Amino acid sequence: MGTLRVKLVRSPIDFPRDQKATLRALRLTKMNRERELPDNPSVRGMIRKVEHLVQIVEVKE
Repeated sequence: MGTLRVKLVRSPIDFPRDQKATLRALRLTKMNRERELPDNPSVRGMIRKVEHLVQIVEVKE
């Protein structure tokens, strides 16, 4: 598959605990932090859960 670049663009304050836990699992703990993650179904599912808090860019290889 490929990789996804995910950036935390909105604070998780006042959002449910499970969404905060999902961000921690994605290692997005601070604002404007970016991570490159593998493009697989489990990561896509986590991103879908917090898509209102992050920005996603597909990395072309």
